[in-house]
Amino acid sequence: MSVVLAIDAGTTGVRCMAFTESGTVAASSYREFPQHFPRPGWVEHDPLEIWEAVVITLKETLRELSAPVAAIGITNQRETVVVWDRKDGRPLHRAIVWQDRRGATTCEDLARQGHLDTVRSKTGLTLDPYFSATKLAWLFGPGGVEVTPSTAFGTVDSWLLWHLSGGTAHATDVTNASRTLLFDIDSLSWDGELCDLFGVKRSVLPEVVPSSARTATTAAGAVDGLPAGIPISGIGGDQQSALFGQACFEEGMTKNTYGTGSFVLMNVGPTRPQAVDGILTTVAWALGSVSASGVDYALEGSIFVTGAAIQWLRDGLGLLGDASQAGPVASSVPDSGGVFFVPAFTGLGSPWWDPRARATIIGLSRGSSRAHLVRAAVEAMAYQTADVVEAMAAAAGRAPKELRVDGGASVMDLLLDFQADLLGIDVRRSAVSETTALGAAFLAGLAEGVWSTQSEIAAVWAASRTASPTTDRARLDETAARYATWRRAVERSREWELPDS
Repeated sequence: MSVVLAIDAGTTGVRCMAFTESGTVAASSYREFPQHFPRPGWVEHDPLEIWEAVVITLKETLRELSAPVAAIGITNQRETVVVWDRKDGRPLHRAIVWQDRRGATTCEDLARQGHLDTVRSKTGLTLDPYFSATKLAWLFGPGGVEVTPSTAFGTVDSWLLWHLSGGTAHATDVTNASRTLLFDIDSLSWDGELCDLFGVKRSVLPEVVPSSARTATTAAGAVDGLPAGIPISGIGGDQQSALFGQACFEEGMTKNTYGTGSFVLMNVGPTRPQAVDGILTTVAWALGSVSASGVDYALEGSIFVTGAAIQWLRDGLGLLGDASQAGPVASSVPDSGGVFFVPAFTGLGSPWWDPRARATIIGLSRGSSRAHLVRAAVEAMAYQTADVVEAMAAAAGRAPKELRVDGGASVMDLLLDFQADLLGIDVRRSAVSETTALGAAFLAGLAEGVWSTQSEIAAVWAASRTASPTTDRARLDETAARYATWRRAVERSREWELPDS
């Protein structure tokens, strides 16, 4: 029996996993890589450190395997940009991460010039420094990166594909392309007007390929111990990959990934919905071909900071020795003691799209403890998700019947129970918590015949726990009152403007 390898290059680390045909994990490895913060609001990664983490985790995973590898899938932090020289693979700058806000002024200038409607109608996105093109505008402008015939741009999937293929494949899949502000999601192609708007030359752009189709094969010597000729047949931005890994194949099915940030996606099928304020329209996946017949769309709400707030409590304040302590510490108190934490460290995403907002903690008293602050951070994950689901339901004209969840924080039963009470629907935790990697494996395996249909994949999916909303009237009223207070805390965070520096 063969396995499918998934490389999940996330925001804080790389995970490599091998999945069997039944969807179980045969082997896995994880390695963090450093985060770089050169200025307030700026976030960078070293592309070589990302690749090093991929090499290490691939080697460790392969050492655990006895079965042959049928295919490789790649999933990645989206919007993060890497620029390198195709002649020698040398990065021309640190990768600028999706959380980075240095493009805020560019976005404000373009909005004042009247370009928002054009951007929204073509891309389904909004003018926000979150997306790749604003980062490229900085790199090719103030960043001082000179474009030559050998200059290549890609999101992290492109960077990894280029290395795994021995420098023969410069490509990205349609889901990652749809997050750049340079891609028309109706015509499913790079758009010249958008490229001109952000000062990006077409020569640097990768080829756009399907999410599930053979794109390249591994090159000899790319990674010690990795055989040459293995098909690389699945690529998906992390959130679309998680949607696929959650088997949300029917219209209206919705998932949330509680990761560094949180991302709510609803499958809306093959017809692109109209763009609305606060919620993004994106490509969910393209199976077999980049064409209208192969593409499904999704509505998305992007929350910039959820799990990263737990990391800040651990690393910045020293309140936790390990992120895994967050659940037990938060559960040690019955509520947050009136403390509300809006973790807008890099602005607010959906449904506010306010890059100037900043993190805010309100309601502190002499009785506030470490546990109250940790619980406020956990509850903030659920509040932000509720904000997005409410806006998404209004945009889609229907509310989800259930929410499928995954990601590191989904292990916390407290979070799931609180989320179910806020939304009034069942919240179902996937039996495989790393559904981002599972989705990449499904995409690759589907292309190579490991799984023959989406229905076969759906039969593999299972829930490990279902949290149902409370029927206790007093508890529901208390939850509603706390949610109203949360909304006031969000407005406080939006009143603060970080001075230019």
